[in-house]
Amino acid sequence: MRCLPVVAAIAATLLIDAPARAQTSPWLRIPANALYLTGDSWSAGGVTYRLYGVQACLRGTTFTNNLGLKRDCGEASLAMLAALVRDLQPQCHDVAESRPARTAFVFCVATVPKGAGAGSRIDLGTALISTGFAFAALKPDGKPVHAPYFVAQLLAEQTKTGLWAFADVPDPNTVILRALHEPGRKEQP
Repeated sequence: MRCLPVVAAIAATLLIDAPARAQTSPWLRIPANALYLTGDSWSAGGVTYRLYGVQACLRGTTFTNNLGLKRDCGEASLAMLAALVRDLQPQCHDVAESRPARTAFVFCVATVPKGAGAGSRIDLGTALISTGFAFAALKPDGKPVHAPYFVAQLLAEQTKTGLWAFADVPDPNTVILRALHEPGRKEQP
């Protein structure tokens, strides 16, 4: 019965470690010193966090505002993400990681602090998309990554909410899918 001491040692380690693991929550807050990269991502502690199923406007693409001025669509998406994080202070949970693990895909939820919806929970991705400042991410086959986000996008588009109010809003999914399906494009490993 030589394996009994090994089993006992493993069990003791698990029991000693259990209180420490129980105290750590899988939910994390976006730190105040986070560096916002795009309208759907930020960096903190050497890790890039990206909202699962959300596609922000691409930096360098433009729309024409009500005054006839060209504005960077990616900057508009980024400003809305930063404002919502500041106001709602959501907590995020990892749903997937890239390889190597330098990018974490997250789902973020906040509790509405006051007003008519006080106490209700709001998904940050839905908030960005339904306000018209982000889009539902699409898979290479053109299908939505997360179907409820696509429904929110359709509603924002129909009601001309946020960036959808501008006739020349550049849909980032069109740009990305066109680039993916370009003839002669080599697949990345």
